[in-house]
Amino acid sequence: MSLPHLLGIDLPIVQAPMAGVQGSALAAAVSQAGGLGSLPCAMLPADAVRDEVKAIRAHTDRPFNLNFFCHEMPAPDPQSERQWRAALHAYYLELGVDEASIPQGASRMPFGDAAAALLDELRPPVVSFHFGLPAPDLLARVKACGARVLSSATTVDEALWLEAHGADAVIAQGLDAGGHRGVFLTRDLSSQMGTFALVAQVARAVHVPVIAAGGIADAAGVAAALALGAQGVQVGTAYLLCPEAKTSAVHRAALAGSSARCTTLTNVFSGRPARAIVNRIVRELGPICAQAPAFPYAASAVAPLRARAESMGSGDFSPLWAGQNTSGCRELPAAEITRALAAGTQAGGAPGRG
Repeated sequence: MSLPHLLGIDLPIVQAPMAGVQGSALAAAVSQAGGLGSLPCAMLPADAVRDEVKAIRAHTDRPFNLNFFCHEMPAPDPQSERQWRAALHAYYLELGVDEASIPQGASRMPFGDAAAALLDELRPPVVSFHFGLPAPDLLARVKACGARVLSSATTVDEALWLEAHGADAVIAQGLDAGGHRGVFLTRDLSSQMGTFALVAQVARAVHVPVIAAGGIADAAGVAAALALGAQGVQVGTAYLLCPEAKTSAVHRAALAGSSARCTTLTNVFSGRPARAIVNRIVRELGPICAQAPAFPYAASAVAPLRARAESMGSGDFSPLWAGQNTSGCRELPAAEITRALAAGTQAGGAPGRG
């Protein structure tokens, strides 16, 4: 089955779910243009998800995607938390942040029973996951609500695992991609490949449709991905300057400037490798910092630094998520970006095995 038929879309363009920089407006615009808009739900309470889905459905009757994390939740580690806050102490003093007022705990919880019940209520057409798939009983509940299931793979082994465990399509997330790596079978970053090397191998290995993700910013990139066996592409960075995005002023400025040419994988914002534009905290503590607690516990200690710095017009402590190719970032409506990307499908490409 082709990807457009599987997902009920006209254009094989999937907008990447991007927590913190988007809401329903971007998702609805991409879906209405014929692609698959996505809403990041991992950090949203249930009522917020309900409101956002209501807003999407008020603006389009086309399919959309709800995205969740399904990471394994590590036990709290007070010693690691103390070490992390000690590493950040000088920044707290510099910016006048009251360290004692910073809450501990995690802001990103994995997909569970409550989320499955919410999906049964909302019945979205598509659900995607990052960091693997939920437990079999939870995944069965997702499928029972009628949703097609997507998930990210960063290696061929992960793609084969996703296919074997029930994914309807695999997102081949190359090393070029912005935001969190979707790794779940290994923490060895040396196993990670660039998008086009990964897509070609995954497309040969699995029988479900493959969606290429990472470094694709224009029609030429779309055409190249399709030629290598992908049936669609997932794009995030190119949408960050759209008026429908909630990208902060400091993030927009970084994307529009020369600093966007330098991105790296860093764990200083969440405890898990993710690609971002290099800024002060990444340079001084990272990019990979041994003191950062395991995902998702690192984020709460950095959040007040980000808030204080951004209030002063600085992105020194902000997660400036971006892929390696920011050339597609333009201040254009999301529908226009979607149609421009889809022009690459006219060049055709090798059919996938799905």
